[in-house]
Amino acid sequence: MAKNEDTKTNDAPAKASTPPRLKTQFENEVAPALAEKFSLSNRMQRPSLDAIVINVNMGRFLDGTKIKPEVKSAVLDTLNVISGQKPIMLRAKKSVANFKVREGYETAAMVTLRRERMWHFLDRFINLATPRIKDFRGLKDSAFDKAGNYSVGLNEQGVFPEVDMTKTNVTHGMNINLVFSGSSPELSRFVLEQLGMPFEKKEDKKKGAA
Repeated sequence: MAKNEDTKTNDAPAKASTPPRLKTQFENEVAPALAEKFSLSNRMQRPSLDAIVINVNMGRFLDGTKIKPEVKSAVLDTLNVISGQKPIMLRAKKSVANFKVREGYETAAMVTLRRERMWHFLDRFINLATPRIKDFRGLKDSAFDKAGNYSVGLNEQGVFPEVDMTKTNVTHGMNINLVFSGSSPELSRFVLEQLGMPFEKKEDKKKGAA
């Protein structure tokens, strides 16, 4: 478990000449379809995507009790380039002897995206990053919690085209968490499907189980 070293994040919206494409799609198409399908005539009943949290755990890269400098630099550069926002470091809340983690020492990096930056990132993730995942057959549609938040893990940062893997010797994964409010697994799944999230198809699930 970890705690923030610095709770400040730069939530200034990304500069763009037009509103984020997926935000416009959500407001003009997805929200009305959501209201009709689930009988949510009251806007206050409808779910909303509030934030996207990207987290990289660096515990396996510890050198003694500290993260290797080249790893820390690579992870921070990755988060910066894919989010357009400066990440923060997280410190361990408690010591874990088996993982050489000591309370108060840095163990992870995180960035929290909101508003326009959030929508721009989601668009790039859906349409540019996921097609580059090796042997990709769709994202699991079971990774929703009771509040409708969705989590997905990536094995390497190179799926984002803005990351130049020829300039780094460090390969790392990350967890991407989509944070909803006023939602449920069913509602969030509908929203993400309508926005183009490439969930695993039922026929592919059957093939994998065979």
